[in-house]
Amino acid sequence: MKIAVVGLGYVGLSLATLLSRKHEVTAVDIVPEKVEKIKNGISPIKDEYIEMFLRENNLNLRATLDFKEAIKGAKYVIICTPTNYDDDTHFFDTSSVEATIRKTLEEKDSDTAIVIKSTVPVGFTDSMREKYKTQDIMFSPEFLREGFALYDNLYPSRIIVGEKSIKAARFASLLSECAMKDDVPILYMGSKEAEAVKLFANTYLALRISFFNELDTYAELKGLNTKDIIEGVCLDSRIGSHYNNPSFGYGGYCLPKDTKQLLANYNNVPQTMIKAIVDSNEVRKQHIANMVLMNHPKTVGVYRLLMKANSDNFKDSAIQSVMEKINCPGITIQIYEPTLLEDSYDGYKVEHDLKAFKDSSDIIIANRYDEELDDVKQKVYKRDIYRKD
Repeated sequence: MKIAVVGLGYVGLSLATLLSRKHEVTAVDIVPEKVEKIKNGISPIKDEYIEMFLRENNLNLRATLDFKEAIKGAKYVIICTPTNYDDDTHFFDTSSVEATIRKTLEEKDSDTAIVIKSTVPVGFTDSMREKYKTQDIMFSPEFLREGFALYDNLYPSRIIVGEKSIKAARFASLLSECAMKDDVPILYMGSKEAEAVKLFANTYLALRISFFNELDTYAELKGLNTKDIIEGVCLDSRIGSHYNNPSFGYGGYCLPKDTKQLLANYNNVPQTMIKAIVDSNEVRKQHIANMVLMNHPKTVGVYRLLMKANSDNFKDSAIQSVMEKINCPGITIQIYEPTLLEDSYDGYKVEHDLKAFKDSSDIIIANRYDEELDDVKQKVYKRDIYRKD
């Protein structure tokens, strides 16, 4: 079967790699560098499994900049373009998804189905069906971790399709047959329910992060041992010891925007918890900034901008919000981030030499600790207990 995947970020590239194990996949993007790397078997994003599969596996995968060529003859066109949250409208910017839907409808074969994998507001898919007078659009949420996107497609927790039809069942079968996990749970439901599943799932993860961050804030200010409390709490089998490592706050592609989108979808619906989850993340980042400022540093070193370990993503990383909050008169902020080649980033100095970075920083803040800081650990402010994400 020929399948087209539009958008080659974590979601799109992991799906293209997964499906090309058994099907003919054409992946399309507007960034020439991404396409060229994939053509040469190089992953444009940091993901161990994608890197390995592109390098070592005989995949039926082709990358192109030509949209018309990509969707010609495809039975499924999977849309994985970004939907960033717009703080002015309080909704996702779904313009790239809609533009792709419109272009696909103009060029596709009559039996081609469009599958939205981008995260969208509740009701978006129905609105597209109504606007373009077609039933050939369905939504299927993805549940992937940055840095482990292909792994999570190979061993999925569940497959959800927001439609009950033959085409929906066929699409779910494509995902399950290309996975390496047997007996993957498959759920079919309405598009609105499927859209809500994605937003509620990510908001629950944000809730859990926020809970343990606020536990840590309490312990830090009261002089208690955070690790002892967490371990005592998490040995309860109903709670478990996952997603419990304190951080500077949740960040990345999904959680900040998905929690805000769910809150926006709650308009005229009673709630307090969803707003509290969004607010809690800002309160945590302000607390981290306050603890840093209490040391009266002249030079603050920021060790890595990454949202988490094993990632190459800076987007909405919590440490960048902390930087904004400590950027006060009399304080110099410098960054050590080996993936940056420039001498500055967003107006901040980038120090490429690690030793010089350590020597010139009065305090070093690290959302995730690394052993290369061991020689200056007395300078490091962190809340990373378990050295995991």
